Amino acid sequence: MTDLQTELDSFRAAWSGRVSAEVAGTIAADIEALRASGILDRAARPGDRLPALTLPGADGAPVDIGALAAAGPLVVTFYRGGWCPYCNIELRAYQQRLGAFKALGATLVAVSPEKPDDSLDTAQKNGLAFPVLSDAKGRLADALGIRFRLTPEIVALYRRFGHDLPTRNGDGEWALPMPATFVVARGGTILAAFVDPDYRRRMDPEDALAALVEATAKAA
Repeated sequence: MTDLQTELDSFRAAWSGRVSAEVAGTIAADIEALRASGILDRAARPGDRLPALTLPGADGAPVDIGALAAAGPLVVTFYRGGWCPYCNIELRAYQQRLGAFKALGATLVAVSPEKPDDSLDTAQKNGLAFPVLSDAKGRLADALGIRFRLTPEIVALYRRFGHDLPTRNGDGEWALPMPATFVVARGGTILAAFVDPDYRRRMDPEDALAALVEATAKAA
């Protein structure tokens, strides 16, 4: 099985050959500006508590994240939206390892700022058998310190690409979460966290599984 980052890097290399140097430069500069903004200092980290919020699932039914964490280990992975190819690659990688997460007694959920209808489309397109939640108005992403407003340069670029985020997300804002994955112990304490301003980098499912195995060994 190809590791996730290798697959993401392969897509990135192909993408780089299709776009102009101007577009690639705009995105690269924006990623570095976000990294330099100090947002990582505000992001949740191991030892912090996962906010116990309730979010709508892809079918619109409420899902209590606090109740999921109370029931057992939890892995929460944030993605930008079904329009993001890197996100779809990541979601499929986690789906491939879903059985391993279940074998450890862990629940896996994905979260995006998109409305439930779009979350449902993403789940169906990628054949996901785990919950896909809608973070209405970015409440959970804000609480975890990973949400940010897009710069005018990226807004203009996304408009050119046809990514109408204010409509897709239903909040009228040009805002996104940094892709992030949190491995959470039963009870809600974050065991491991991956947060990166570069949306082309994600936590490999194997690393999330390793964090769960390590936590289980320490508890034994």
